[in-house]
Amino acid sequence: MIDQARLFLETVRHLKPEQIYGRARHRWVRPVPDLRPAPTLRQAGSGWAKPALKRQSLTGPTSVRLLNVPGAVWTAEDWNREGADKLWLYTLHYFDDLNAADAKNRHPWHRALVDRWVKENPPGTGNGWEPYPVSLRLVNWIKWALGGAELEPGWQDSLAVQARWLSKRVEHHLMGNHLFANAKALIFAGSYFRGAEAETWLRDGTRILEDELREQVLGDGGHFERSPMYHAIILEDVLDLINLAATYPETQPASVTERLRAAATNMLAWLDAMCHPDGQISFFNDAAFGVAPSREALLAYAKRCGVGLGSRSPNALEHLADSGYIRLQSEECVALLDTAPVGPDYLPGHAHADTLSFEMSLFGQRLIVNSGTSVYGTSRERLRQRSTAAHSTVEIDGEASSEVWAGFRVARRARPLDLEISQNADLISVACSHDGYHRLAGKPTHRRTWRLEGTRLNIRDTIEGAYGQALARFPLAPGCQAAFAPGGKDHVGTVRLGDDHVLSWRANAPASIVETTWHPEFGISVPNSTLVFPVLGGDFMFELNW
Repeated sequence: MIDQARLFLETVRHLKPEQIYGRARHRWVRPVPDLRPAPTLRQAGSGWAKPALKRQSLTGPTSVRLLNVPGAVWTAEDWNREGADKLWLYTLHYFDDLNAADAKNRHPWHRALVDRWVKENPPGTGNGWEPYPVSLRLVNWIKWALGGAELEPGWQDSLAVQARWLSKRVEHHLMGNHLFANAKALIFAGSYFRGAEAETWLRDGTRILEDELREQVLGDGGHFERSPMYHAIILEDVLDLINLAATYPETQPASVTERLRAAATNMLAWLDAMCHPDGQISFFNDAAFGVAPSREALLAYAKRCGVGLGSRSPNALEHLADSGYIRLQSEECVALLDTAPVGPDYLPGHAHADTLSFEMSLFGQRLIVNSGTSVYGTSRERLRQRSTAAHSTVEIDGEASSEVWAGFRVARRARPLDLEISQNADLISVACSHDGYHRLAGKPTHRRTWRLEGTRLNIRDTIEGAYGQALARFPLAPGCQAAFAPGGKDHVGTVRLGDDHVLSWRANAPASIVETTWHPEFGISVPNSTLVFPVLGGDFMFELNW
């Protein structure tokens, strides 16, 4: 109980006052749904471009597959089925399938399900009326309409009721990507309808948007929660708002549209830097495939909206200084280094204890990976996937470098220190420390140095301060086969990468090859192997050659 209270206090002391009183207000002040008919529609122009398409999730008239978990909506109770995963139910209420691949082939199913949702989800009750699902559903229904679907009068009325409800339930207590989604939804509703009420939604949404663009999109283009997945989600939001402004040009000042376009360009460049050669995102903090559109899909959508990638060039060393990530690149190798804070102090809910971890691809294939994310909630598995032990960095005395707990909370957190970057001919060196373990009795400081030179990556981990046991882990991508050198030497070995490449490694400590799991999508765990080394005497060295 004492430890739980300490975790709570260490967490809430970083919150903004707005989050604290906003949470109380959100819990205790509940508006009455406003059931008046919808305002009239605003005349849409011809500028709507095809958005980025979602993955198909509706598999039959009443059957779905969400987050790789099948289910069905046979009765009204199924919208809020007892015992179902919260995120799964949230996703059910998003209606992503309206704007998914081959959606037109499922148009009759969509119309029937939208009609059922309106009839079976009374205003203000159930998961579907929580602000985040309301925000995503509002946008999806309006995007569906702008793409050619004809909405029934009762559905238009429901959209207005949802917009009124959302305007009184904006998530100031959560902030971050939730607040951005709220603002986007109010702008969509205020653009789709017309009249004084719609102008209020539009004005409120735009005010929040302008504030959050300044707060959430960092100078290097990265999203401030430091998750490549949420970065891609917010990037899609920005592109949707650019698309909407082209369809309703009278609804947004030119200055706002220009800021959106500038943000999109910078965010595209950041995403490009944080993807592997396979075109998919890296796994830092909460990240998984299949939630946000892919890099390729976002680039294509940006092009349809008249937004370019900008002038990013694939340098051997690229420091995303505002967000804290570093990309190293040679002819065969891409390494992505985490020298970042776990997130904004007041909003680390999607943080993992992954400070000084890295991911690496060779010959276009992933080699060293972080855990990924397959679950939310408060389970042991969620905690394990957020822990330091699930990442390619050093764990000291069985503790996580940042105190992740309760699904989306962080108490004491690691802060990067003393970053040093140098580049000389073919050698690139990056060194950084963190203070995440200063809370332990010996106040140990972990420092990691990466040296990329030609066809060699050398990693050195040093620990200053007393500790009992420290373990350096290098999780390998599924399909990579680690082995020891002939003769039973556990300091030297190989990794087979695909059918064509065998890499060699050596270390100054004995290795163990441990069977673990990798989590590329929600609902999916894939077997993989992890090289685990003790850090003996505070000094560990690992070298990989290809």
